[in-house]
Amino acid sequence: MPSSEATRLRLRVTGAVQGVGFRPFVHSLADRYALAGFVRNDSQGVLMEVEGARVDDFVAALKREPPPLARIDTLECETITPLRDAKFSIEPSRDGKTQTRITPDAAVCDDCLSDLFDPKSRFYLYPFVNCTHCGPRYTLTRRLPYDRAQTSMAPFAMCEDCARDYADPTNRRFHAQPIACPKCGPRLDHSIEQIVTALQSGGIVALKGIGGFHLLCDARNEAAVAELRRRKGRDAKPFAIMVADAAAATRAGLFDAQSLRLLQSRARPIVIVEKREEFAPSVAPCLSRIGVILPYAPLHRLLFHAATDLALVATSANPSGEPLIVDDDEAREKLASIADLIVGHDRAIVARADDSVMSVIAGAPAFLRRARGFIPEPVALTNDGPDTLALGAHLKSTITVTRGREAFVSTHIGSLDDRATIDFFRETIARMLDILDVKPERVACDLHPDLASTRYAEETGLPVIRVQHHAAHIAAIAAEHKIEGPVLGAALDGHGYGDDGGAWGGELMLVDEGYWRRLGHIAPLPLPGGDRAAREPWRMGVAALAAQDRCGDVFDRFPGMELAGKVAMLASAPNVARTTSLGRMFDAAAALLGVRLMQQYEGQAAMELEALCKSPRALDNGYRIESHILDLTKLFAALLKPSLSAAQGAELFHGTLIEALAQWLCAAAQARGQTRIALGGGCMMNKILAEGLVSRLRDFGIEALVARAAPTNDGGLSLGQAHIARMRKV
Repeated sequence: MPSSEATRLRLRVTGAVQGVGFRPFVHSLADRYALAGFVRNDSQGVLMEVEGARVDDFVAALKREPPPLARIDTLECETITPLRDAKFSIEPSRDGKTQTRITPDAAVCDDCLSDLFDPKSRFYLYPFVNCTHCGPRYTLTRRLPYDRAQTSMAPFAMCEDCARDYADPTNRRFHAQPIACPKCGPRLDHSIEQIVTALQSGGIVALKGIGGFHLLCDARNEAAVAELRRRKGRDAKPFAIMVADAAAATRAGLFDAQSLRLLQSRARPIVIVEKREEFAPSVAPCLSRIGVILPYAPLHRLLFHAATDLALVATSANPSGEPLIVDDDEAREKLASIADLIVGHDRAIVARADDSVMSVIAGAPAFLRRARGFIPEPVALTNDGPDTLALGAHLKSTITVTRGREAFVSTHIGSLDDRATIDFFRETIARMLDILDVKPERVACDLHPDLASTRYAEETGLPVIRVQHHAAHIAAIAAEHKIEGPVLGAALDGHGYGDDGGAWGGELMLVDEGYWRRLGHIAPLPLPGGDRAAREPWRMGVAALAAQDRCGDVFDRFPGMELAGKVAMLASAPNVARTTSLGRMFDAAAALLGVRLMQQYEGQAAMELEALCKSPRALDNGYRIESHILDLTKLFAALLKPSLSAAQGAELFHGTLIEALAQWLCAAAQARGQTRIALGGGCMMNKILAEGLVSRLRDFGIEALVARAAPTNDGGLSLGQAHIARMRKV
């Protein structure tokens, strides 16, 4: 009972504060400081009132010691009239207009791992063990507030033991919504022994995880990996590998301290590093880097407990580029021709989520794909603005929903090429608007008139803001770095629809107050065959020859290409389409050096060219800059020297390109009195280019801002579109 001198405070906490053990944490603090009052979840976050002599100590501890998965965005506190409560209680949740959010899915914690492998625990070897400090959140939640009845755990009635833990404020499973045990919870439909036996015998296993099904096989078994490629129809795109622990990871790849921390973080992303161990050749053909991931679900841990020396290919189960499979019946239908064993369970996945993919670039983590473990964490914006729905473009699709001064970037959706992915795109929009309780006031999309995302925007009936592709890349950087006012930026990219309808991709732009202006660009090359040139780099090689008036060399340079002569004529035609795309410049270099003439996946030529580059070196006078136009013709001419090996050419191309871009951007910044430049676009995923360019600009006193909160590729476009659309007056 509070003393006669007791103070009563009402505190409102917003952020990631539901489903993370926040209420039992508050309860324990109230016990520690002998306070009365209550705490409850509601649509805005967590509301609490505390009364007693030590309320100031309570507030200090609240800020200092939040639960592991909690993130406090705001803490409001006011003094109110004491009520002389007799005790502290946890009250039922209350509904209303949602202003809180779900936390991302988190890897199994050490305490739950202890339970998992403790023969005395009722959770011994139970593949769905979890607590308030770990486990699935976003992928099993249907709506907010985050309570069991609104998750896919609703069909599982708690047994007496689980109900007791759930109701005990001193237990770390207090109000852990996915709590379950072998008596009352979900079950696998195959044993761990069956799964491991299949993998060790060279089989392919489809395994239902947290955000969807994985396809697994032995990463050291070339026959198994090659067969997985054949069955899935994935010719050469690299696979990630899952290994048991950090020690195994450091044997597999070259991890620095920062990459290792990222690998072991609660989000458990795939981390791209230089290869150390040679796995089956088909894991990552012709590449020097490999994606590594650690087990994050208890089910994964059980596989490695049963066979400690496993190294597994772990790739998304999505045949023919369709969305990740999450349903057991769909898995049995669509994966029967791929997997030798299909392993499901009876806990439904509400929201699919691929594994996130990251790399440490220029001194900090950067996303290649932002998904499980990070969504739906918002990107904080500078100011409040109109609630906006932004739809991305076509490739690596995401959507962004803004609410107040937060931007929620969706999970990776994929390329909007087929009906199934477009359905997933629409499903993601509906889910995010529902779970965030947002009714958008405007919608943003790409300038391209024929994209599925553009057509959706036109269907909404909302005011439509069309945003140029590369302006959106730059605006995404501005949004996450909270830049107010004009931002000078470079979009170093593959392809985007330009203001003039052309194929842009190497752009110098100014973005300001919801508008953009093109200031310069890379000197264009012919684009013989249009979109085919992106799939057939040899065509860009021909284009580079045509730009030098050396079309006669195409037969020597590309002797196996029957259409070389016709393509050379096309490339030399005065009315041929042209492109400023830096991605196509990479393709041209790869083709001229004989590295890659035909692509089996997006970016293959550039990635293989990067893999050959060990020590970039710049060619003297290997480029020309005039009126903010960067011309790389001299560099392409240098790549034609007969004595130049592919590796030497890759080093010359990267080194000269870094120097050329740095000089180009530095001149533009100085001309406008700027000391910082935003660098976006898919080419910034190239670690050598990104780190070299950031470093070289620093030498010139220019701060380079790069993507950290969202992918620099098209996965971040929706964030940039939203940023521009919120500033636009409609």
